[in-house]
Amino acid sequence: MTPVVLWDVLGTLVEDPFERVPGWLGYPSADALFAVKDPEAWHAFERGELDEADYATRFFLDRREWDAAGLFARIRAAYRWRPGAQALLEDLRQRGIEMHAFSNYPCWYRWIEERLGLSRYMPWSFVSCYTGVRKPHPEAFAGVLDELALDPEALLFVDDAPANRDAATSLGIRAWDPADLGALRRDLMTGLGE
Repeated sequence: MTPVVLWDVLGTLVEDPFERVPGWLGYPSADALFAVKDPEAWHAFERGELDEADYATRFFLDRREWDAAGLFARIRAAYRWRPGAQALLEDLRQRGIEMHAFSNYPCWYRWIEERLGLSRYMPWSFVSCYTGVRKPHPEAFAGVLDELALDPEALLFVDDAPANRDAATSLGIRAWDPADLGALRRDLMTGLGE
């Protein structure tokens, strides 16, 4: 049986624009920004508990006025494929491999779709803003297994976050680190029987 591939999106297939956010907001480092940022707002936004306006209001701990629209526009314009990611997806698509996006992300996943057209390769099947649960929570993986009606060993999971890969492997799902997409391509093709 050919396995189904589950893809994380940000940091795995698509470059993560959030690494540039502290500088865009005038902070010298991520730590400096995180010291004044609401630590719960992003996860609530990713779980679909906040809409974009509520997220903007809760972004800073002191609830200051700020140019949220300006930052969000910069993020929207910054999505780019990681080098080699699109070619790998095209190869897998041409081989007829079933793939699904399995992403911790808010409604902004639509911006990635607008810019990059990820759905040419896979559906946005498991996005946390709709499922209401984030990786690495076991419920996130249980929802995937239930929806696809598959046993864990039938899945290949690719994610840049070690905690997410560890959660997958603890459930019997094979997991890969996408740090080197060339090596990932070789591993996937071997795992797919090439």
